[in-house]
Amino acid sequence: MNRIFTTVFCAGIFLIIGSSFVQLFSLQKSIERGKEAYTTYCQNCHMENGLGMEGTNPPVAKSDFLKRPVNELILVILKGQEGKVKVNGVTYDTPMLPLDYMTDDQIADALNYTRNSWGNKNAIPVLPAQVKKLRNEAH
Repeated sequence: MNRIFTTVFCAGIFLIIGSSFVQLFSLQKSIERGKEAYTTYCQNCHMENGLGMEGTNPPVAKSDFLKRPVNELILVILKGQEGKVKVNGVTYDTPMLPLDYMTDDQIADALNYTRNSWGNKNAIPVLPAQVKKLRNEAH
C-alpha cells in the first residue's frame, strides 16, 4: 500500500512540475500581439482600418481572401504574391513583397489578428509551428 501511494504521489508531482513548463496557445493573446505585428508590417498597405487602398491594395477587413486555407495565407506572407488576385469581387494586380523577415510568431500573430478583426472571425488559430514548417519547406 505504501509503495502504491509513493508511486501515485511521485507521478502527481511529476505531472504538476511538467505541466508548469507547458504553455497552452492562447488565441486571444496571439490576436493582441498580432495588432502590433500588423501595425508594423502590414498597415502601410492594408491601412489601419483594414480596408486597403482602393484599386491598389486589397482589404483584409471583411475579406473573403482570408477564408483561404491557412497554408496559402502563410505562403503569401513568406513568398509574397504577384499577378491578379480577386478579393471581395474586386481584382487587384499590385505585387506584395515577401515578408519572410518576420518571425514565425509575428506571422502567426498577424494572421490571427487580421482573421479576427474588422468583421472577420476565425476561431481556429494559426500556430507558429505551422509557419515554421512552411518556411522550412519553402527553402
